[in-house]
Amino acid sequence: MNKLQIKIFSLFVGCLFSSQLLAQQKLPTPLEGIPSDVPVAVQILRWSMLDNNVSALAFREMDHLFTTRSVARSGPVWELPRTDHAMDFTYSWQGHSYSAEEFLERTYTNALLVMKNGRIVTEIYRNNSTPQSRFIAWSMTKSITSILVGCALEDAYIDSLDTSISEYLPELEGGGYEGVSIRHVMQMRSGVDYEERYDFANPGIAASNHISSLVKNNSRFTDVAKTLSRINQPGEVFQYKTIDTAVLGWLIERSTGMSTSAYTERCLWEPLGAESDGFYIMDGPPGIGREFSGAGYNATLRDYARVGQMVLNGGVANGQRIVSEDWINLSTQPSGGEDQRRGGYGYQWWTMGNSEAFSAIGLQGQYIYIDPDTETVIVKLSYFPPGDNSAQDGETLAFMAAVSRWQP
Repeated sequence: MNKLQIKIFSLFVGCLFSSQLLAQQKLPTPLEGIPSDVPVAVQILRWSMLDNNVSALAFREMDHLFTTRSVARSGPVWELPRTDHAMDFTYSWQGHSYSAEEFLERTYTNALLVMKNGRIVTEIYRNNSTPQSRFIAWSMTKSITSILVGCALEDAYIDSLDTSISEYLPELEGGGYEGVSIRHVMQMRSGVDYEERYDFANPGIAASNHISSLVKNNSRFTDVAKTLSRINQPGEVFQYKTIDTAVLGWLIERSTGMSTSAYTERCLWEPLGAESDGFYIMDGPPGIGREFSGAGYNATLRDYARVGQMVLNGGVANGQRIVSEDWINLSTQPSGGEDQRRGGYGYQWWTMGNSEAFSAIGLQGQYIYIDPDTETVIVKLSYFPPGDNSAQDGETLAFMAAVSRWQP
C-alpha cells in the first residue's frame, strides 16, 4: 500500500470512527451524570414515553420498557353480555355540538368501552390497538389500590383505617408520615410535603423521584417517603400525590406478607373473572424492584370494564363477592367538600360534581367512569399530550355525562 492509499485509508477509518461516535445516543440533560445500570436506550425510551408522538403506542407496550410482575387470571372468565349499538348521540362542549364519533379523535382515544345495565353496548379499538392490548392505567391504579386496602381490612391484615401507617411501616418513623392514619393517607390528606409537579426541566421532589426510581432504577419509589417532612396537619388539607398511594402499596405488601401483585391476584383478579393477565411495572430489576402501586397497573380494556362493573355492583363480580358493599360506598364518597363543577375525592376515587357518578382517573386521559343512577360504566384509554389537559378532561366529562343520558 503506497503513501496515498495509506492516507486515504486512514481518513476513511477516521471518518467511520467519528460517525460511530456521533451515532451514540445521548441522555437528555436531566438524566446526565447520574449512574445507572439501565441501558441508555431504555432510559431514553422511558423518558420519552409520555411524549404525544409515541404515547399512543408506549401506553400499551409498558412490558417492553420496564421489568414487570404478572397478576395472573384464573378460573372461569366473567362473560360480559353485549348488545352492540352505534353511538348515535351528540354532546355539547364550549357552546358547540359534536357527534360521538368526533369525540374519539378530538380527545386522543386509543380505546373506548361503554356498558349499560351490565351489557357492553360499544367497544372500539383505535390506532392498531386490539382486545389483547394491555394499557397502562396510570393513576387509575390508585382506585385498584383502594380495593386492595378494602380487602386487607376485611381479611384482618389491617386492623383499622385509624391506625397509624407507621405502626405497619416503622421505617416511616421520624418523618412526615409518623402517626398519620391510614385513613388520611387514603384521602390524600397525609400532610407530607410532596408536590405532585413533573417539570422535568426543573425537577422538584416528584420529578426527581420519577427519574431515580422509574427511569434509572436507582431507588425504590417509596424510599423518599422515609425522608419527607410534614407541611400540613394530617387530615386538614387535600393534596393529591402519588407517594401516598405508593405507601399504601407498601402497606399492602407489609401487612399481608405478600407482594402487591400476589395480593391483587388473590383479592381481585382471580375472583373478578378477568380474561387476561394483568401486570405491574416495577421500579427495579427482578428481586429488587417493588410494584409501582401508585400508577403502574396494566390490563385490557374489557378487564378494566369488569373492575368498573364490579364496583357498580357493590363489590360483586359474576356472583363472587370481591369487597364489601360498605367499602365501595365509603371509598367512592367525597371525604371533604365537593365542588359542583370539579367534584371531590374519596378513598382514591374521584367524585363527579352535581352527580352520583365517580371515576378512576389516570394521567393523560385514562378513565373508568361509573354512574350508579343510569347503570353506566365507561372505560376510555387515551394518549392526551403532556401538560395542561383541562380542556380534554372537561370535554371528556361532558361526553361521559352524555353517554350516561344515552338510551341505546
